[in-house]
Amino acid sequence: MTEYLKSAARSVQARKRIGDYIETTPLIASREIGAETGSDLYFKAEHLQKTGSFKFRGAMSKITALPEDKGVITASSGNHGIASAQAAALLNRPMTVYLGVGVSKAKLAKIRSYGIEVVLSGEDSGQAEVHAQEAAVKRGLTYVSPYNDEQIIAGQGTIGLELLEQAPRIDNVFIAMGGGGLISGIGSVLKSFSPQTKIYGVAAEASCALAVSMQEGKVVETEHLPTLADGVAGGMDDDSITLPLAIEVVDEVVTCSEDEIASALAQLAIKEHHLVEGAAGLALAGYLKVAEHCKGQVNVVLLCGGNFEFSTVLNVINSAENA
Repeated sequence: MTEYLKSAARSVQARKRIGDYIETTPLIASREIGAETGSDLYFKAEHLQKTGSFKFRGAMSKITALPEDKGVITASSGNHGIASAQAAALLNRPMTVYLGVGVSKAKLAKIRSYGIEVVLSGEDSGQAEVHAQEAAVKRGLTYVSPYNDEQIIAGQGTIGLELLEQAPRIDNVFIAMGGGGLISGIGSVLKSFSPQTKIYGVAAEASCALAVSMQEGKVVETEHLPTLADGVAGGMDDDSITLPLAIEVVDEVVTCSEDEIASALAQLAIKEHHLVEGAAGLALAGYLKVAEHCKGQVNVVLLCGGNFEFSTVLNVINSAENA
């Protein structure tokens, strides 16, 4: 059995465990962009998921797969950290989240609000992750990667199972690529149950570790510049299990510039009335870049999250309206 079939099977099992905790997010028809581009366009609204992103699925999947008395430790100042904290609180499981000392006060307060242990260690999230992994070994805890974990991937794959129920046909799906947990999970499910569906991975030019690694067939170091799609920024573990899965299930990679991401983010707000984070804008940017090839087809853009800095999105919208 190929790895993506095994991953899809884990997603089916994960859904049974987490179904009572997660939201079944809606598949929303496009107001304007679909008609403008000549296709049936839908948005899978994971920005309406608990904690504001798809990460809650993976966190619930991982924690529910562990023994009830097993402590969990992770590192993330973003969606994964928030999702893991809420999942642990809901399940009454011990959880420690490592954060860099420079974490924003808002994110720190949000994660602490769930009543879990928080440790400030390291200058940034990368150093915090190293410290969390070291602490996991010393304390005998389970370290949870934001993406490099079978059960995390399985949880994200439950989005694919919902899509299969919500749409009788999907020709193309567009998914932003970070560490690869999201696209590996959804891609594994869709390729298992709807092999004709084309999986587009969308990468940000400013930080595209997975896209470059897929080209090379191995994890490679890439330069990471600031990007509106900060949810997908950063490198990959050398032993990442998402790389071989992504190579199996992704049909085409589209790379987008910051201007393209900003334009898509503004269009989502102005034309579709969806306020989302940059990584969700990246997925639409990928669709818009190849929309000419998708005319007359059923296209799904995954809106992966809605946790954004208001000033950032407001500036993007104002710039688009004044252009």
